[in-house]
Amino acid sequence: MSENTRNLMNSPATIAPAKGKLGVLLVGLGAVSTTFIAGVEAIKRGLAQPIGSLTQLASIRLGKRTENRNPRINEFVPLADLDDLVFGAWDIFSDSAYDAAVHAGVLERDLLEQLKPALSKIKPMPAAFDQKYVKRLSGTNVKQGANKFELAEQIIADIEAFKKKNKCSRLVMVWCASTEIFLKETAQHKTIKSLEAAMKANHPSIAPSMLYAYAAIKCGVPFANGAPNLTVDIPAIRELAIQHNVPICGKDFKTGQTFLKTLIAPGLKSRMLGLDGWYSTNILGNRDGEVLDDPESFKTKEESKLSALEYILQPELYPTLYKDFSHVVRINYYPPRGDNKEGWDNIDIRGWLGYPMQIKVNFLCRDSILAAPLVLDLALFLDLAQRTGMRGIQEWLSFYFKAPMTAPQLYPEHDIFIQLMKLKNTLRHLKGEDLITHLGLEYYD
Repeated sequence: MSENTRNLMNSPATIAPAKGKLGVLLVGLGAVSTTFIAGVEAIKRGLAQPIGSLTQLASIRLGKRTENRNPRINEFVPLADLDDLVFGAWDIFSDSAYDAAVHAGVLERDLLEQLKPALSKIKPMPAAFDQKYVKRLSGTNVKQGANKFELAEQIIADIEAFKKKNKCSRLVMVWCASTEIFLKETAQHKTIKSLEAAMKANHPSIAPSMLYAYAAIKCGVPFANGAPNLTVDIPAIRELAIQHNVPICGKDFKTGQTFLKTLIAPGLKSRMLGLDGWYSTNILGNRDGEVLDDPESFKTKEESKLSALEYILQPELYPTLYKDFSHVVRINYYPPRGDNKEGWDNIDIRGWLGYPMQIKVNFLCRDSILAAPLVLDLALFLDLAQRTGMRGIQEWLSFYFKAPMTAPQLYPEHDIFIQLMKLKNTLRHLKGEDLITHLGLEYYD
């Protein structure tokens, strides 16, 4: 590597300062969104800690280990301050953030009462919604329009009005709403022109989530897709994001069972232990569980949850260990469980000389408690990306997703440890610091 190339790689990026208010627009004001908003408000008041958030708690090593430089991430890169966040949302129900949080039943009532004045002020805008895409839900706080393009224009108007009313200098948008029915990429998704024509024709290939992504990008607002919906993972939206210099990322927040899969599977592979089968079942009783009780919405989620193991284990490279392993995923709606999802995993593995062993995992997790810090990190990192001039797919944010987006010619990286290294190395690169490779070359001439 030439000295000029080395200097160029170590040159810090130009990052605009995080001045003014950052508006965080949320699609869906349900359990995840209200847990996120209430959590930020509680943290700002010193009532709780931001556990689970890299941007608030994680440090980042800089240089050699002997240098002992380990600043917090939010001290290393200029992220928006929590006090500068302003929240807005769309939802099919007209409940305020306070009422929606009470209904979701995630957070203790005592905490919500302390936050009631702030949460009660957040009222959702009418949503662009079509029950054909989320069959188990219906609501009255919905937009009306002649076609889907007109609905997108109404979302654009909402975005502009919110920014002006709240005097925001910047915005980000995060999809925290329900899983839509399974859709495949079609000709209508190929170009911006074909997408807009399909929107005007009310074509069934255009789901409501795509209207939000389209509107956000047209307004120069970064967009994160927290559900397994097709949404931004189509050529037209990727092209639009490049055209408008907007960062995008997705899809499907990596919270419970898949989070554990991306922890366990790399460990099995690192030791060259074989896998015969991985059976996963979930029970959950919140709105997400009700939506996923519909087979078409479950299909969307299943595709997202099934993809991780194949990419991590690479059976084409290690057929003796991983070819034709059985991978089964089940999700069952069980109302008494509420937001406290329970995930059971039975993992059949093989060791030395082919002898069988088993791993059994019972993860009694709180879905929205795991998702809320991801929403915060994504909002802050997308804003950082926008201020740095980054655009299009932000693969360095794959750490947060079950089915991370990549450039069309690349396969997604699912190993959570590689994802974390990529995220932190991206931050080092932006600040002109050496990337960490763990080679230990200081011992060689």
